[in-house]
Amino acid sequence: MNLVELAQRIKARRLERRMTLDQLAAKSRLTRSMLSKVENFRVTPSLQALSRIAQFLRIPLSELLEGLDEKGPQLAIIRKNERRAVERDRPNSRIVYHDLAYKRSDKVMAPFILNVPPGEPRKECLAHEGEEFLMVLNGQVTFQYGEQMIAMKAGDCAYFDASVDHRLLNPNDRAAEVLCVLSGGTEVD
Repeated sequence: MNLVELAQRIKARRLERRMTLDQLAAKSRLTRSMLSKVENFRVTPSLQALSRIAQFLRIPLSELLEGLDEKGPQLAIIRKNERRAVERDRPNSRIVYHDLAYKRSDKVMAPFILNVPPGEPRKECLAHEGEEFLMVLNGQVTFQYGEQMIAMKAGDCAYFDASVDHRLLNPNDRAAEVLCVLSGGTEVD
């Protein structure tokens, strides 16, 4: 299932209905935190949770899930000018994710280019299921992994267990660009 597309559909429908996360949480009896994780494709909701979300967004569950399990092409080419920006973790993060594989729905990895603005682009560390790979393409970042602070520059890579709290910081005055690949867990299809 294409979890990125599902998350975008849920968020778009919630915003169309002019509902806050708190309002949807109260009606669906799910926590605000859980709904935020669903909308930011950090958690795969259960069928029961999806059913409650769909009910209060006034959309049939079948319509919400329509086409999400279709096989994508064996080869998906995404040109630089075709990259799709994905909003994730707003307002807690100013990092812009560019989905590099949105044309393929049945993937086991989710690759993104991250634009990491100067400063503290993510307010707090987050953890999620699965594994993650980072490679700094341009600029410099500080990678916080648990209690460790690791300076990384262009060409440096990190492969790690994503269930440990982590985030990227940019102590410089220029934006950095980082390749991020999420695998396993709840992050990918």
